[in-house]
Amino acid sequence: MDGIEIAPFRSLDEFLLSQSRFQIPDFNNPEKWSNRIVNNLLYYQTNYFLSAVLIFLVITFLNPGHMILGIITMASIFGLLYYLSFKQTQVKNIKKNHPMVVMISTFCVGYFFIYQIGCVIAFLLGVMMPVVFTVVHASLRLRNIKNKVTSVAETLGVSKKTPMALFLDEWGIEPEVKYLS
Repeated sequence: MDGIEIAPFRSLDEFLLSQSRFQIPDFNNPEKWSNRIVNNLLYYQTNYFLSAVLIFLVITFLNPGHMILGIITMASIFGLLYYLSFKQTQVKNIKKNHPMVVMISTFCVGYFFIYQIGCVIAFLLGVMMPVVFTVVHASLRLRNIKNKVTSVAETLGVSKKTPMALFLDEWGIEPEVKYLS
């Protein structure tokens, strides 16, 4: 965890209120749309994290027992994946070569166990609502000049690594400087 820097918190005014500009993305250009999402994820990562925690806590407060069972289940599944990726070279190679497939498969296995326990609604609301909020905001939020400058610095390696950059790297997603407009 050496060299990891927490990104600054962006003001609520810039994140959601008067300074924010939202527009439906051009679905005909998926590269530009995904670039917007990745750059917004990197720029607003602290805001997204705090929003996710807030949504998660509200849902947990409403369904505490189901959320605890869901958390234990998912932590066990991802803990097992983490353990196996360090102990088994085959698992490590599969995860390295196909990161998206491994993550989606892990979520599906976890979802199956949560379904068996009967905590599906709490899991979907508590875990997926923050994800949906983050993806929708990152898709609709137009980038400003500060966002573009930060994205160029992140891509060129001038800035330090942030938690979101490590998370995206784990999924095999890298930001591109190609679309600055």
